[in-house]
Amino acid sequence: MKKIIKYTLLALLLTVAMPQQIQAKRIKTNKMYMFGFSASFQDSVIYMTDVQEVEGAWYDTKTKFLLGRQHYSYQLKDFLTNTYQQPNRVCMVMYALSRKEAEKKFIKLRKEYTVKAKGKYDVRYLTNTEFTFRAIDMSEQ
Repeated sequence: MKKIIKYTLLALLLTVAMPQQIQAKRIKTNKMYMFGFSASFQDSVIYMTDVQEVEGAWYDTKTKFLLGRQHYSYQLKDFLTNTYQQPNRVCMVMYALSRKEAEKKFIKLRKEYTVKAKGKYDVRYLTNTEFTFRAIDMSEQ
């Protein structure tokens, strides 16, 4: 009986003495680097944007995820729908906190659809003058 009481008190002491779990913070960055990628199941055209510097993007410090990723994807999807009449495209955004890391991801993805695919896809590039991501304010969400 004494052992049970000792172990119960020890367990209670450890749970109270344990530091509180660290909460993830949502941080607004000075600069986030991202590029967009768009493909369709109906044709072989692939669209890729240049690596862009976006000021004021938000990300989660714990998961390192860009907050509002879907909004950035919709920006690209809306642009392709309105400009090129390409409504049924799957769009995604790749991002990094440094330009070097973002360019590394860009080169890897570009290589996947150009060199490794051996001409199966028609890869088209969107320059910064054609399309630019706008920062999404995630302060209230």
